[in-house]
Amino acid sequence: MPSVEWNQERWGIRYHWNGGGDLWSQRWGTVDMQWYATVLPRIHAFVPAGRILEIAPGYGRWTTQLKDLCKQLIAADLNKKCIDACRQRFADAPHVKLFANDGKSLDMVEEDSIDFAFSFDSLVHVDASVIVSYLDQLAGKLTKAGIGFFHHSNAGEYGSYFSWTQGLPLVRRLLRPFGVNAGLHDRDLSMTAQTFAACAETAGLTCIGQELVNWSTKRLLIDCFSVFTRQDSVWARDNRVLRNRQFMHEARNCGRIATLYSADKAA
Repeated sequence: MPSVEWNQERWGIRYHWNGGGDLWSQRWGTVDMQWYATVLPRIHAFVPAGRILEIAPGYGRWTTQLKDLCKQLIAADLNKKCIDACRQRFADAPHVKLFANDGKSLDMVEEDSIDFAFSFDSLVHVDASVIVSYLDQLAGKLTKAGIGFFHHSNAGEYGSYFSWTQGLPLVRRLLRPFGVNAGLHDRDLSMTAQTFAACAETAGLTCIGQELVNWSTKRLLIDCFSVFTRQDSVWARDNRVLRNRQFMHEARNCGRIATLYSADKAA
């Protein structure tokens, strides 16, 4: 499973960060297309917000959008390399506060101060202990009307499959015609949607929505978008769970039309 140390080495040392991480939006055609077609529709009810917390911003792929949706944005990343890049990128945005943390701590955030907590395309690579740590702290740092939106791993739901196939590429190729072939994509096997919801409940939070998606796979729903809030929040309700096997169709359709509607001549 990807540990804090693994993430430090992977993203702070080994990863080249060419294009500032924008390469991860290639399936959508452009970063803007992914934001407006996939990310923003899922969070539009919760933004703009007074104070936003972004966990693991990398080089600021989503920070550039979030900063225009709040009065203050606090971003914390495990890798100083990423924070330094963001400080340079957002030097003209004094309301953006950037911190290098230890991969688990939110000590820089005041209690009862966050209206929207966000992490996308990052926490899929952390184990359950990191998720637990962040949820435990957010239980005190979210406002009563605060909302969290985390993109995290659901690969643990298929733990037996991955244990069987990860070291057997031939078996994975034989399974491909049946639509179940999938790589782990550095997802964590200790985390599932159900585990996340249980951890939130233990922390004093509650999940109000979870969308399980087939990120870079055909059928296996290895990722999850979880929406959570305080148990005494005005947003609190029974959890609504959707198993969305059409997610990659959404990405591919965006990629097909991106060249028609992008303002980028190179798109």
